[in-house]
Amino acid sequence: MSLGELERELINRYQGGFPLQAAPFGSLAEDLGCTEDTLLGTIEQLLEAGVLSRFGPLYDAVRLGGGLTLAALSVPEDQYERITAVVNEYAEVAHNYRREHELNMWFVLATASPEAIDSTLGAIEQATGLKVYNFPKQHEFYIGLWLQLDAEGQVRTIPVPGGVTGATTPVTNGAATDTSSLPDELDRTIIGATQAGIPLTNEPYQAIADSAGCTADEVIQRLQNMLATGVIRRIGAVPNHYRLGLKANGMTVWDVSDDDAIALGEKIGQLDFVSHCYLRPRHLPVWRYNLFAMVHGHTRDEVDTKAGMIADMLGNNCKAHEVLFSSAILKKTGMRLAA
Repeated sequence: MSLGELERELINRYQGGFPLQAAPFGSLAEDLGCTEDTLLGTIEQLLEAGVLSRFGPLYDAVRLGGGLTLAALSVPEDQYERITAVVNEYAEVAHNYRREHELNMWFVLATASPEAIDSTLGAIEQATGLKVYNFPKQHEFYIGLWLQLDAEGQVRTIPVPGGVTGATTPVTNGAATDTSSLPDELDRTIIGATQAGIPLTNEPYQAIADSAGCTADEVIQRLQNMLATGVIRRIGAVPNHYRLGLKANGMTVWDVSDDDAIALGEKIGQLDFVSHCYLRPRHLPVWRYNLFAMVHGHTRDEVDTKAGMIADMLGNNCKAHEVLFSSAILKKTGMRLAA
């Protein structure tokens, strides 16, 4: 799909900051210099073409009181199709990628409670007959993939404007540390109505309110509260970076001293081409790496060059590293936490 000026401006400016007011699309349309109907039609077309994965809130599973982890399997080639179907059947699996490594299937698991992580991984292990390697995040240095399109449609990654998700954060057992901010029943109803995207109507918050049995003002206030507490990272367009040209997806992994890992992770997380950066556990002797940094590019050479920049930054602090390229998207639905 060839993108025009309206599509580019929408993506560039509204991957976050979507207005919390009665007629938000009208406000966007005025800002972008088009009619509300034109804007709504444009978003629908971008969604149908797969340029946008969804349009709505990005929720933080841990701050929802749930569990979140990254896990991997080493799948024999002659069983790969069957194992993919088994793993993807679990609603808790939000993303699943084939990567070029002995551990060749990597999936993100989001559950309604931290305790459900172990039980779900155990169920997957039993169903597949394969050992599951669990890589929970122990420290979050940066998360935030914000894309910028130029006039020719070339895309690059930039830091999230305002540093919305850029602060370093220790993680305790994958659980929310502030229980006062956990969603209540109405919050979860609103989450269930919006986690796949907000209604593309003139008054989307009224449509959500009608299904939730409350007022539009209550919906807006609840969303504002969830933004303030970090339950929602941001609200807006969620671009599909593959469809926009960033087809080289490299999970770079680094073996650094545990004593220096926090300081080094903070430096890596500040690089403008790193979209995710975490400290995760090792699994010796199969897996020696403890720092993970996602790097995206148009080509593998571009990703390798960026990985080389990280290697130069780490210098002698790094004992070994690898770049695990994704060769197939096996599942990509996003978090589905609310019933």
